[in-house]
Amino acid sequence: MTPPTDQNVSSTASESIQETLPIRMISKIVKGFGRGSSDLGIPTANLSSSPDDMKCEMRFDALPTGIYFGFARLVSTTAHDDNCKETLEGVYKAAISIGYNPCYKNQHKTIEPHLIAPPGHPSRTKSACQETQFHELYDETMRLSIVGYLRPELPFEGLDKLILAIKGDIVNTEEMCDDLQTESFQVEDEKAWVLSNDNA
Repeated sequence: MTPPTDQNVSSTASESIQETLPIRMISKIVKGFGRGSSDLGIPTANLSSSPDDMKCEMRFDALPTGIYFGFARLVSTTAHDDNCKETLEGVYKAAISIGYNPCYKNQHKTIEPHLIAPPGHPSRTKSACQETQFHELYDETMRLSIVGYLRPELPFEGLDKLILAIKGDIVNTEEMCDDLQTESFQVEDEKAWVLSNDNA
């Protein structure tokens, strides 16, 4: 089966996607392809789509593809020392990819959040977008609330253009998480859910 693409998502389609939000999910972080770190220098957490691991109010195969923003929390940490553990606690902004990674032509849909640490956090880099570099998070459990839609998946020509787009998504995520106003739900309610132990 050829994965669908979102190259020409209309404003109407974008509004339709936004109407599905927020989407809450709880899932385990599992090993992916490792491309975020090795190829792009921007690590992501690959969330398991297994029904045994993922709890979500929407079926996995029904999740609309695209690039989103939201809030995330690691339920437990296996950090190597107390100082590192402290840096992983709390709610993080997240730039989230849902889809098939058209640059790599994946055949299976994935959900990959990039957690964004607050300014001054020791895990932030000194690049223009200050992407966050955490240690490996495999087998951690993540609570994720997707609150906004940024753009469709696009088949960029070359990794350089893809990296620029992802860094732009990170910058936009930080801004949108601060500025988002919506009539359909309260952003603070989503942050509170991420912090809670309530079901998805």
